[in-house]
Amino acid sequence: MKYHRILLKLSGEALMGQQQYGIDAERLMQYASEIKSVAATGVQVAVVIGGGNIYRGVEAEAFGLDRVQGDYMGMLATVINSMALQSALEKLEVSTRLLSGLTIQRVCEPYIRRRAVRHLEKGRVVIFGAGIGSPYFTTDSAASLRAIEIEADVVLKGTRVDGIYTADPEKDPTATRYNEITFDEVLKKNLNVMDMTAFTLCKENNLPIIVFDMNTPGNLQRLLDGESMGTLVSRGGDGPRDGRKPVLDPKRSLLQPLVGNQPEQA
Repeated sequence: MKYHRILLKLSGEALMGQQQYGIDAERLMQYASEIKSVAATGVQVAVVIGGGNIYRGVEAEAFGLDRVQGDYMGMLATVINSMALQSALEKLEVSTRLLSGLTIQRVCEPYIRRRAVRHLEKGRVVIFGAGIGSPYFTTDSAASLRAIEIEADVVLKGTRVDGIYTADPEKDPTATRYNEITFDEVLKKNLNVMDMTAFTLCKENNLPIIVFDMNTPGNLQRLLDGESMGTLVSRGGDGPRDGRKPVLDPKRSLLQPLVGNQPEQA
C-alpha cells in the first residue's frame, strides 16, 4: 500500500447525485462503502466534506446577507453532511469520529489535533466538519490544513472528473488530462485545482494532491492499490513526502496565526 494515512476531500455538491439539492442516499452509501473498503486494508482515513449541496457561504452577499454570517452557515452545512456520512459509515459497522472546528458538543467532538491523530491510530475514520472554524476559508483550505496537521501522506480530492485537464473537459472536447504535474506548473498554467490558500499550503509543505473521479465505484481502492489514475500534483519526482514530517513555515504560511493557536491537549 503506497499510503499509510490519507485525507479524502469530498465536495458537498457530489452528495446531491442527480438531485438539485440535499443528499442522495445512494451516492452517500456509495461513498461510505468506498471508505469502508479502504479502511479495512489498514489505511488511516480522514475526511473533509463540503456543504455546497445545502449552502455555500460565498453566496451570502448575493442575497444581502453578511459574508461572515454566511460562512458560518456554510460551516453548519458541512456538519450536516459530515453527520450523514458518519451515520452511513456506522450503518456499515465502520468506527468513526466526527470532529468539528465549531463547538457543537451534542453531535460532535471539538477539533483537537492530538485527539484526531489518536483516533486514526486506533483505526477509526475521522471526519472533520465545520471547516477550520473561521470565516473566509474554504473546505479545500480545511482539507489542506488538517492533512498537514495530522501528517497525512496525500490529499485525495474526489471530484466528478477524472483529473486535471488543460481546459474544462465539459466545455472543450480537445482538453487533455495531465497524469502528473508540478505545483509550479499548475500556478504557471493557472489551472483550477484548489483555491490559492489551500494550494499554497500543500505546495509549501510538499503535500501531494491527487485529483480523481470519486463517483466511479472502486476508484478509491484502485488508486490506493497503486493503479495509475487521476492527476498527481507534487513538487516533482517525489510523490509522497518520503517520510518527512510537514513543517508549517511561520514566515510564509498564510494560516500561521491560526496554526499557532491550535489546542494540543489530549
